[in-house]
Amino acid sequence: MAPAFDSIEALDRRLREESYFASSSLATTLFLALRLAKPVLLEGEAGVGKTEVAKVLAAVLGRKLIRLQCYEGLDLSTAVYEWDYSRQILEIKLMEAAGAVERESAHKQIFHRDFLLERPLLAALSPQGEGVGSPVLLIDELDRADEEFEAFLLEILSDFQVTVPELGTLRAATPPIVVITSNRTREVHDALRRRCLYQWIDYPSLEKELEIVQAKVPEAPARLAGQVVAFVQALREEDLYKRPGVAETLDWMRALVSLDRELLTARTVEETSGALLKYQDDVELVRGEVVERLLARSAAS
Repeated sequence: MAPAFDSIEALDRRLREESYFASSSLATTLFLALRLAKPVLLEGEAGVGKTEVAKVLAAVLGRKLIRLQCYEGLDLSTAVYEWDYSRQILEIKLMEAAGAVERESAHKQIFHRDFLLERPLLAALSPQGEGVGSPVLLIDELDRADEEFEAFLLEILSDFQVTVPELGTLRAATPPIVVITSNRTREVHDALRRRCLYQWIDYPSLEKELEIVQAKVPEAPARLAGQVVAFVQALREEDLYKRPGVAETLDWMRALVSLDRELLTARTVEETSGALLKYQDDVELVRGEVVERLLARSAAS
């Protein structure tokens, strides 16, 4: 696959134009993924922007985004393909009505590509049309899927092909750009890791998170944006059940803007904490003296 950009800096500029502020190591990893045609495995806490990488990459490349959301019990009929049984039955009835049903001929006719329902993985390997580049395939939260499904992915990531017993092996003319994300609720197998370029995405620095907030919520007052980011940065050092990610920072910022707040106070924090914290234990923790202490720390940042 020819590289879409001639330098890491050019890719980084395009990511920034789409309001994604990648670290230098992430920009390098994405550049290499495009140049070497290798999948990317992104790990990190929930809400740090892993899924957004695939969305932004599709936007900057002008490619279609195909997303497979993983979950426990995910199977081939949901992830890869299944046959359109209702259309197959209708086709058989039409053949019977015409009085021309021959077993071998009927089998070939109903197990045809026209009756195949493509799910995300097969759709990503299928031709996208003349002049259309290969899509960006997002395999989101792979750690939520069963280990058996992860093993099946090895065939796709090794050879970019899928075997359909009735049709044979279907191969991609041009491999898709693959982004795999994991929140590390379980470990992804070494065999799959070896096929990918790896990148850990951490919480951003105060300066980078402020840059993200100002780009995503430009209507936010500058002073309030600075207070919010500094508060969240300090909050992440507390003993929380679930530390807020960048997504929660943005949600909280938008909530405060919609309430016409211009200054972060203890009362405002407690009244709007549901936009930032998602567990009752954390909400109960961030009250009273803790809020005052965090506000003081954020003011000193």
